[in-house]
Amino acid sequence: MFNKVLIAEDLDSISIAVIQALEMLSIVEIHHAKYCDDAYLKIKKAILDNVPYDLLISDLSFKTDHRENRLNSGEELIEAVKKAQPDIKTIVFSIEDKSFRVKSLFNNLGINAYVSKGRNSIPELQSTIQRIYDTDDKIVSPELCHTLRDKSIFEIEAYDISLLKLLSKGHILDEIAEGFKESGIIPNGSSSIEKRINKLKVYFKASNNVHLIAIAKDLGLV
Repeated sequence: MFNKVLIAEDLDSISIAVIQALEMLSIVEIHHAKYCDDAYLKIKKAILDNVPYDLLISDLSFKTDHRENRLNSGEELIEAVKKAQPDIKTIVFSIEDKSFRVKSLFNNLGINAYVSKGRNSIPELQSTIQRIYDTDDKIVSPELCHTLRDKSIFEIEAYDISLLKLLSKGHILDEIAEGFKESGIIPNGSSSIEKRINKLKVYFKASNNVHLIAIAKDLGLV
């Protein structure tokens, strides 16, 4: 069984339930963080101390407050953690049920499992932890199993999500092209990016860029 686990969750009631579930699995060391930045710092320190975490369990949504943070969501946290420690196993524990968002977590962030918060989620979380310790299977809550089988979702790539996020922030075509070039993202030509935007508008049946961004937000892509 995993020896050292970090929980990233901002609600105390849920954190307590998850900690109790982990204790029942005889996990030796359990740590908790309410902010994504704090969770990331714990991961980095553990790596530097040569006692890395075996497993990260993270929510997706974290409420904002007076504190300014660099990482503001579970996706951002997992992406940063995977760069620092690629082999760490990750479970998303969230109420989110949008298929595009769940699919992107597996395809683009390489999570090991997705467990939906609900009435029976704690026993499900326990069994999922045991399964990902024993195997390399990708595991998702039964009610979301269709998400992994839906082949149409494969058409949305990390590139598209990055593009949609920049559009949602008000960047124009030339700014996106320049940003992609600086980051080494390909294709980064204005014409190629415009073609991809048009493809997304057709795919989502959006009448214009504003409509496209609204649909992407409804689907939880941005």
